[in-house]
Order: sequence, then structure tokens, then C-alpha cells
Amino acid sequence: MSQPSVFPRRDLEDLAGQILQGAGLSRSHAEIVARDLVHANLRGLDSHGVSRLPMYVERLRRGVVNPRPNVAIQTKTAAVSSVDGDDGMGFIAAHIAMDEAMRLAGESGIGLVGVHRSTHFGMGALYALQAIEKGFVSLVFTNSSPALAMHGGRTAFLGAAPLAAGVPGGKYAPYVMDMSMTVIARGKIRLAAMRGEPIEEGLALDVEGRPTTNAGDAFDGVCLPFGGVKGSVLATLMDLMSGALTGANFGGDVKSLYYDHSEPQNLGHLFFAIRPDLFMALEDFEGRMDCFYERIKALPRAAGCDEILLPGEPEQRCHARREKDGIPVTDNVVADLQELAATTGAAFPEPASDPTA
Repeated sequence: MSQPSVFPRRDLEDLAGQILQGAGLSRSHAEIVARDLVHANLRGLDSHGVSRLPMYVERLRRGVVNPRPNVAIQTKTAAVSSVDGDDGMGFIAAHIAMDEAMRLAGESGIGLVGVHRSTHFGMGALYALQAIEKGFVSLVFTNSSPALAMHGGRTAFLGAAPLAAGVPGGKYAPYVMDMSMTVIARGKIRLAAMRGEPIEEGLALDVEGRPTTNAGDAFDGVCLPFGGVKGSVLATLMDLMSGALTGANFGGDVKSLYYDHSEPQNLGHLFFAIRPDLFMALEDFEGRMDCFYERIKALPRAAGCDEILLPGEPEQRCHARREKDGIPVTDNVVADLQELAATTGAAFPEPASDPTA
């Protein structure tokens, strides 16, 4: 495989924004989604970065994603609201919902917002980081199109069911967790299939329910839950909380992000925002977070481990490195982006480095 081309963050954001505007999004919404996609690349989650643009644009073109949604908020109680995403880009509804959850938490201590009629919202950490920037603890639930079998089954029924959480730090890095209930994110299997690379054993089954290391067969089949039955149980909870509770699709009804263009997905999300000073003064909470961080760093290390990291630290360091050195983009993704640029009238940037040099 050839070396990836490297692009500055700003160039990728501009390119993605132009492509999304060309596909029908307003300038402000296109800029939000573009920034979010590149944010995933910065944190090293390339499976949720600009490589997703062809799929998003295809769904916009086919009319199963509303490019100009009227996202509506309905207050339910002093601490609870519901958001109707109007079948628009999930990024937009999700940011609005987290803002609403933080508004409610500012008044009531905790805010809970359910979202229905949404679509794929990208990297879950986006919304945990959004809350951290404003000083809130957060939990982010979502369901998704079937990718995971119930324990003992061989057909896709549950989504990969990502869960994200954020806890602001004191003088050290915050806690940022973002994980799906699969052994590996389905988007990473998709990237391996795009590159023609195999996957490790124990990650997925093919359509016949047989273990496979072929990424294409795995993507067409089902992912396996982490921890066996425990991962399946947690994925079930994500579907019930994000789908059944909010009024969104659930129980296998969420339309495939990749293959089903018959109607909108009606995806569901659930956002919790919590003020960190509910039980003590904010400075006391921050001091406890600092103490927690220092205790982790002082723990005895296992053989071969140079440093014990808090969840979110590897991604934070990758972000700093890629912000400085640029974002690597593989040749197949570059080709997809060049094709999209040509069809939407976007200007394709020159890479910052020549991979053949």
C-alpha cells in the first residue's frame, strides 16, 4: 500500500464543507459536519472521519436525509426535553440536543434529552467533548442500524450501540470514553474492506454465521460483541434507551446506513448532562479529579507498559500531533474525495506532503 497523503486540518475542513454544501446542506450546517468529521480524523478515528463523506452524500442525494432540517425542541419537564431531528444530519440534532441538555442541567443540576428522527451522528466523543468544554459531565447513548447479533444469534439485529461519556478534569486531561459494543467498530471493518486488508480472528461472522477474517465478508455479515453475552446485553440497553424510550426506530428497524435507501433511518439518541458541583464545590471536584489522575499515573505498570493512560489521552495526543503535522489520508479515500469534489464543484486541495518523495 502506498504512503498516505497528508493534509492540513483546515484544508480538509474546507473541502468537506464545500462537498456538503454542494450536496444541499446550508453553509452553517456544512461547516459543523465538516469540522466534526475532521475532528474524528484528528483524534485518530479515521473510520468516522472524511472517509464517510461518500456515504453521507449518497444518502442526501437519494432523499433519505433532509439537507435543510427544522430541528425542533419540546420541553417535557424542568429537566427533560425531546428533540425532533427532522431526518437531517445527526450531527446537527445531536449538537442541539447536547446544548439543550446543558441548559437544563444549568437550571436543574441534570438535563436529559432524547432525540428521534435523526441519522448517524458520527463520533460519539464529539458530544462528550462539547459538554466538557462547558464544564459538564455527560453520557451519550445512540442506537444504530443492525450490525450485531444477539448472543447466540447469527443475523444482525442490534446496532453497534456506541456509548460515550465525558468528565471534566482539573489541571490534567479530562476523562473521555467513546466505545461501541462490538469487539471492533464496524467502521474500522469497513475501512479494512475498502483497503482490501484482512481483519483479525474473533471480530465478526460472515452471512452464514461462520467466523471470518475477510473484511468484506465481515462487513456484509455481523460484528461480534465484546465480552460475549455482556456486550450483547449492553447493546440491547443502548437500543432500548436510545430507540424505544425516545420514539425512534428500535429492535432491528433502523435502516442500514450503507444499503437501505428506502426511507429515513429514524435513529435515536439520548444525552445526559450533569453539573459537577452538585455534591461539592467545583474546586473540590476538580481537586478529586487531579488526585484520581495522579493515582493512575503512579500505579505499578505491567511488563512492557511504558505509561498507563486515562481514557481519551491517546486520542488527545493524536489530535495534537495531527494538528501540527497534518492528517494522513489513504489513497482510496483521496480518490473518493476527488470524485466528490468533481461532482459537487468543490476545490480539491494539494496535499501538504508528497507520498512518493
